[in-house]
Amino acid sequence: MDAMQQHMIDSYRAAQHGELPPPLPGRHDWAVARDVRDRRRFDAVMAGLPARRRWRTALRELFTSGHRPTSADSLDNSTPPGNSSPSGV
Repeated sequence: MDAMQQHMIDSYRAAQHGELPPPLPGRHDWAVARDVRDRRRFDAVMAGLPARRRWRTALRELFTSGHRPTSADSLDNSTPPGNSSPSGV
């Protein structure tokens, strides 16, 4: 019996008992894969190992300028060199 046949039987039983039918096979596969990845990252951190980033983030940083704005960049309100007053006079 394959997954689709099992789903049809489970749906029939749920209808007989007045319950909600189960989700379709494969509906939550990506969510499960993300949960497994997150659990591995958590276990790595708890073991003192570096947690790995997503491939997409790593590739974006590799192919962009390499400078990512930080909170320190947004807090930097200094005036340009040569201007001693904020008005520039």
